[in-house]
Amino acid sequence: MSPSKLLRSLAPVDVVSIGFLLFLIVLNLVFHAQVEQWLTLVVVNLAVIALVFTLAWLGETRKTKLLIGLHRWYCYPFVIFVFKEIYLMVRPIHPVDYDQLLLSIDYAVFGVHPTQWIAQFAHPVLTEILAIAYFSYYLLFIIVGVELYRRFPIEEFDHGAFTIVYGFYLSYLGYFLLPAVGPRFTLHDFYTINQELPGLLFTPWIRDFVNAGESVSFAMADAYQRVQRDVFPSGHTQMTLICVYLAYKYRLPMKHVVAGIATLLIIATVYHRYHYVVDLAGGIVFFLLTLWSGKRIQGAWERWVGKGI
Repeated sequence: MSPSKLLRSLAPVDVVSIGFLLFLIVLNLVFHAQVEQWLTLVVVNLAVIALVFTLAWLGETRKTKLLIGLHRWYCYPFVIFVFKEIYLMVRPIHPVDYDQLLLSIDYAVFGVHPTQWIAQFAHPVLTEILAIAYFSYYLLFIIVGVELYRRFPIEEFDHGAFTIVYGFYLSYLGYFLLPAVGPRFTLHDFYTINQELPGLLFTPWIRDFVNAGESVSFAMADAYQRVQRDVFPSGHTQMTLICVYLAYKYRLPMKHVVAGIATLLIIATVYHRYHYVVDLAGGIVFFLLTLWSGKRIQGAWERWVGKGI
């Protein structure tokens, strides 16, 4: 396959994924003195870029359901891989936490710290419901993606997958610009949340799951130092709104359910002390930026490969 045909076999999500990996490679090279694992990350990213090209080529040339599915669905675990990669990069590159700025904005707007104020409504049943809603974040993309894959032509799935993955990458840029750990570490005691906000059955497990995803646990004495700097913008807000947008855009049967879960999920980000309210505002701005710029990037790429918008 010629280089031109190979490029044209890429879906829009492939293009933005390769572009973001190249961006991370450049960052690792520029800041190699600060990022301890820079060489490993560069090599791994180059290997992943080669894998993306291979999946695109196989999906276009062989056209089996398995290969087409692999080409379209690799992007979902891929964003988790990138999330963990930037964990190794954000703090070495930008070793300043901006929590004081974020919480001061909240206080200037509301006259209180929202995570402290909302604690007056705490109840184990409410805590449990909102913990489950918060956990649903990890499933919403798969549910919406499966519905798009089942019900629409592959081009429509590509549009939805691009919007989701591109949204993740934009939020990751925010973590580089304004690293922060969130109110569970700054306004509250991270280690006593299970006592201060007890749930019923699943809440402790969900908290352990979320902590593990951010490379910390309650057993660590230095969790504040180790936790991932991923507070601003609120990716939970931004990406959940993207799911709601796609559910209504494509008139999915479960669109109202998605919207209801999204409402609880966004409330949970503050109730469970993961985010300042200004993070949610940032998530809304990044959501709108994702839609505005993403449409233009997809359109430009698809016009280039001659597929139209």
